[in-house]
Amino acid sequence: MKKLLALLLALAMMLALAACGGDTASDAGSSSDGAAAGDSADAGDAEGGDTTATGAAFKVGGIGPLTGDNATYGNAAMNGAKIAVDEINALGGDIQFEFQVEDDVGDAETSVNAYHALTDWGMQALIGPVTTTPSIAVASEAYADRVLALTPSASSTDVTAGKDNMFQICFTDPNQGLASADYIAENMAESTIGILYRNDDAYSQGIRDSFVAEAGEKGLTIAGEWTFTEDTQTDFSVQLAAAQAAGVDLLFLPIYYTPASVILNQANSMGYAPTFFGVDGMDGILALEGFDTSLAEGVMLLTPFSAADESSAAFVAAYQEAYGEIPNQFAADGYDAVYALYAAIQQAGVTADMSAADICEALVPAMTEITVDGLTGTLSWSANGEVSKAPAAYIIQDGVYVAA
Repeated sequence: MKKLLALLLALAMMLALAACGGDTASDAGSSSDGAAAGDSADAGDAEGGDTTATGAAFKVGGIGPLTGDNATYGNAAMNGAKIAVDEINALGGDIQFEFQVEDDVGDAETSVNAYHALTDWGMQALIGPVTTTPSIAVASEAYADRVLALTPSASSTDVTAGKDNMFQICFTDPNQGLASADYIAENMAESTIGILYRNDDAYSQGIRDSFVAEAGEKGLTIAGEWTFTEDTQTDFSVQLAAAQAAGVDLLFLPIYYTPASVILNQANSMGYAPTFFGVDGMDGILALEGFDTSLAEGVMLLTPFSAADESSAAFVAAYQEAYGEIPNQFAADGYDAVYALYAAIQQAGVTADMSAADICEALVPAMTEITVDGLTGTLSWSANGEVSKAPAAYIIQDGVYVAA
């Protein structure tokens, strides 16, 4: 009788343990909950909606400035990326993403720390960083570790130089400067041109350099150049007065829209009204809090994305619903970065149970084999990581972008 009771007790314990263990297969690869609709991505939060496939999900990291002076760019890029992640996960296919974002406040050292936090998490591919200087720093780390990285908007050629695993979604600085000079030569050749740029910023300096070189080739007249730094971007009265005195009627601004908004405001106060011509960093000025958008009337810029285009309508609607604002080019770049990664994974046939290094080795050649029909154009990549796509010229009229 004692032996029978012991046997029954052992059997009962085995059944209890089996019941506690459950079926773990259906839990594999599920991502953490994303941010609530209307919220921007917060530093360290896991993003991307629930995955629906049963296999493991690719762990994709995101790095950008979610706080600080450049937060507008970082949040836009990461929010656009999250929309793409949610769309892909909703397809329910074999390719699923778990997306985790880290804040680098636009600082190189902080960005490297964010990168290491993501590799500790198990990151297998990176969307980011968003700005140029952090991207240059992180690119070296990713190259050494063999982690594929796609930066939505870091445009310096230094980001990808000598690193076969780093790819750009935005135009490179030289291409932006060259395209701007070509457009002006074809459409505004009689203009007296001035350049106002930030000389301690790789983005601004790089575009300026290629613009000046191409303007010389095209025979354009540059009456003067003026500079500023991060510490002096709150007062442009001296530079604007000099440009006005030099007869500049087209002021080229290869800068971001935050200092550009100050320039437009101060020029208006002076009664100085040249044509202001910007590049993709100008995109977003209409959504800048506290900015009088009437001051941007007539501003021209080259950018690959406009929220007013019919082809962008579905993305714009999804972005507005999630975040309560109109997306800018940085949001579109983040979105396209995720779909580029998705296409490369399909092309290479990699799976989420592979190591980051093995995934990288397969995706590097795949990136040069794919073409992505994105929000920012038809994208393809060279072996040096540079994207090929066509910019479009827009002019701001009545608070919206109109094709120039």
